Amino acid sequence: MVRRLAAAVALAAPLLGGLVALYLFLSEPTRLLTVMVSIAIGAVSVWYALTRRGAVRLLALIGAVFGICSVVNFGLSLLVVEVVPLVAFAVAGGFALGRDRGSVVVEKPAAREAGAARNGVLIVNPKSGGGKAVRFALAEEAGLRGVRTVVLRPGDDLTALAERAVGEGADVIGMAGGDGSQALVAAVAERHGVAFVCVPSGTRNHFALDLGLDRDDVVAALDAFVDGFERTVDLGAVNGRVFVNNASLGVYARVIQSREYRNAKLGTWARLLPEILGPAAAPIDLEFDGPNGARFAGAVVVLVSNNPYQFARLAAMATRPRLDTGALGIRVAPLPGMRGLVDWTQDSFEVRSREPVPVGLDGETVMLDPPLRFEIRAAALRVRVPASAVRTLRRPVNAALTMQDVTALARIVAGRGP
Repeated sequence: MVRRLAAAVALAAPLLGGLVALYLFLSEPTRLLTVMVSIAIGAVSVWYALTRRGAVRLLALIGAVFGICSVVNFGLSLLVVEVVPLVAFAVAGGFALGRDRGSVVVEKPAAREAGAARNGVLIVNPKSGGGKAVRFALAEEAGLRGVRTVVLRPGDDLTALAERAVGEGADVIGMAGGDGSQALVAAVAERHGVAFVCVPSGTRNHFALDLGLDRDDVVAALDAFVDGFERTVDLGAVNGRVFVNNASLGVYARVIQSREYRNAKLGTWARLLPEILGPAAAPIDLEFDGPNGARFAGAVVVLVSNNPYQFARLAAMATRPRLDTGALGIRVAPLPGMRGLVDWTQDSFEVRSREPVPVGLDGETVMLDPPLRFEIRAAALRVRVPASAVRTLRRPVNAALTMQDVTALARIVAGRGP
C-alpha cells in the first residue's frame, strides 16, 4: 500500500509542476516573458564569451552576468516550483520502484562467483590520479592478496607489459590507473581471453563507476582477485583501437590535443574555443550518416560510447546502466534541421574526413586516419569485480523521467507490480 501511494505521488508531482507553470504563464505573462528574454540574453552572451576575444568577450561576459542575475531575480519562484516536483518524483518514484528498478528497469547484469586467481598480476601506474596508488599502498595490498605487482615506469610500453604478464601465465590481469590505461590492458585481456580487474586509481574512473565500483575505496577493488564475481562486458573499438568508455570527435578532441590542457584546462578552453568555433574558424571536417540514413557534415561534437549513456538521477553525471547491450551509443550536436543533441544506437558507425582526425579516446588524444570505423565488440571482456560492486548494481536509485520508469510506476499504482 505504501509503495502504491509513493508511486501515485511520483506520477502526480510532475503533473502538478506543469499545472503551476501553466498558471503562472496565464496569470503573470509579463514576468515569464522577462525570464525568457533573460535566458536568451544569457545564452547568447555565453556563446559570444566562449567564441570571441577582446572587447566582444568582455561585453559578452557582462551580458551573461546580467542574464543570470535577471533569471534569479525574476524567475526564482518559477525555478523552485519546477525543481521541487522533479525532486519529489525522483525520491518517491525511487522508493516505489525499490529494488525492482534494478531488475525491471536497469536489468541487472548476470554475474557468477569466481574463485581466486591462480596467477594474478596487477599493473600499477604510480603517477595516475595524483599518486593514488602510492597513497593507498596498492602494491602492498595486492601482495597481501597473493597478487604480483608490475609498476609502470617512465618510458615503459603498457601494452608490452600486459602482454608479457599474460605470456608468463597470468590468468587474471588488473590495471590500477586511469581509463586510458584500463582500455590498453583490457584490450590485451580480450585478445588472450583472460579475466580483467579494474582498480580505480585514476582521476575520474568512469569505467569503474559504470562497473559498480566504489571509486573512493580503491583498495576494495583488489578483492576481485581473490573473492569476486565475474561478468562479461562489451568493448568499443575504432580502427582497431579499443576504448572502454567513449571516443570524442570535434571540439573536445581538439582541445585536449593541446599540450597545455593537462595543467591549465580552463585556460586552454578559453584560448582555443575562439579558434575552433569563432566566426573565422573553418568548419569541422566530419561527415557521417545520421539515424535516418541522411548524410551530415560539420557537427561540432560527436561522441561514440561503448554502450549508450543515460541520465539516471537528478544532478548526476551521465552513466551507462548496462555495459552489455551490444550497441554503440552515438550523440551528435548540432545537426542541420535538428535541435540540441541527437542520439541513437547502432552496432557500427563510420566517420569520414579529408585529413587525419584528432580523437579523444577515453580522455587521451590520438590522431587517426580516416575513415574512422567504430564497432561494438559484444561480450568481449571478462571482468572480475568485488562482491560490493554486484550489490551496488542492484541498489535502488532515484527514478528518472523515462518511459520505462513512468510505465513501471503506473503498474504499481494499478496494483500489478513493476
